[in-house]
Amino acid sequence: MDKLRIRGGNPLRGHIPISGAKNASLPMLAAALLTSEPVRLSNVPRLRDVHTMLAVLQALGAEATFCGASDVAVCAQDIHTLKAPYDLVKTMRASFLVLGPLLARFQHVEVSLPGGCAIGTRPIDQHLKALEALGASIELNEGYVTANIDGRLQGAVIDLDIATVTGTQNALMAATLADGESTIVNAAREPEIQALADMLIAMGADIDGAGTDVISIKGCETLHGCTRHLMPDRIEAGTFLIAGAATQGSVHIDGGCHEWLEAPLAKLRQAGADITLDDDMIHLDMHGRRPKATDIRTATYPGVPTDLQAQFLALNCVAEGTSRVIETIFENRFMHVPELARLGADIESDGTTATVRGVKQLHGANIMATDLRASSCLVIGGLAARGETIVDRVYHLDRGYERIEAKLTAVGADIQRFNA
Repeated sequence: MDKLRIRGGNPLRGHIPISGAKNASLPMLAAALLTSEPVRLSNVPRLRDVHTMLAVLQALGAEATFCGASDVAVCAQDIHTLKAPYDLVKTMRASFLVLGPLLARFQHVEVSLPGGCAIGTRPIDQHLKALEALGASIELNEGYVTANIDGRLQGAVIDLDIATVTGTQNALMAATLADGESTIVNAAREPEIQALADMLIAMGADIDGAGTDVISIKGCETLHGCTRHLMPDRIEAGTFLIAGAATQGSVHIDGGCHEWLEAPLAKLRQAGADITLDDDMIHLDMHGRRPKATDIRTATYPGVPTDLQAQFLALNCVAEGTSRVIETIFENRFMHVPELARLGADIESDGTTATVRGVKQLHGANIMATDLRASSCLVIGGLAARGETIVDRVYHLDRGYERIEAKLTAVGADIQRFNA
């Protein structure tokens, strides 16, 4: 099993390129199921989750493969099964995004109940509510969701109880092939929603309001193929910025995306970072200073994303002062706290709140990743610690970070992957 060996204490200095957005790539790959024509995506990161989604598409009968360093070609002309299997869907929750496209195009679909990281309850009820509003008949049998329609889906008002990202994406994709106009109320506003909508528009869909909490869709009978370039990964960018701050370094994030990071950048400034912005670059400089403790409260976009909560918590572990980190999205997303404590962090967690008393120095130890973002948090802890840190179960890291050791090594980190 792969592990990371980190010898910490080096400030990160230099340029870090940002890969394409994982959380945009997965729904965009699922959207290719809406057409029989070829779809080509560029700037796609080579991640475990991306390969899982490609395997799901291939299992359905689609041609789906990398055809270059970061280009993916998908053609869903010859779909031979409408059942997404348990052995693939259980490994990644985003596989459930094939539900809406397959139902809208083929009038029938069976998808295993999803799996993924154990960071709390993430129910699928809003996905099913949306499809039922569009006229689908849905049953749950032996761990599978079975959905059917007679003819086409029918345009409707879809009033989501919570602003779920994947629920919004499933509803949006399904509504593009519905008969009539649909409106998604209380839609998620994340940039990845806008990226998906832009792709669907390029395929011939009529969509208005993506990026707001009300999205209108005029359904059409068919969609065609398209070529799209993925947006940069704002979570990866935020992770490296926080790593730079935690190590008292100076990093340049190449690839832009600062317009999607306003809340995290504001928190980094509160922590003492000097941040300057250009069209395609974010520069963070701590000027060798220790960060200041900064309270964090996660929120849906445009707030501080839950996917950066663990990283900010690691930053506060080495900050001057006491902070509170409040998780509002998932109820079980502090599993990294005991592992950070092994590095010498002073943290008390109670339900969805963690109180962090910053220490001047963390110390290396053997630690274990429990989920994707927790793994990056532990890497940040190791980079800031004195001595050697071994991070186990880094397969979690490989789900969302492309070539992270190479990118960190290029800016001064002492980090190696090994198998043991």
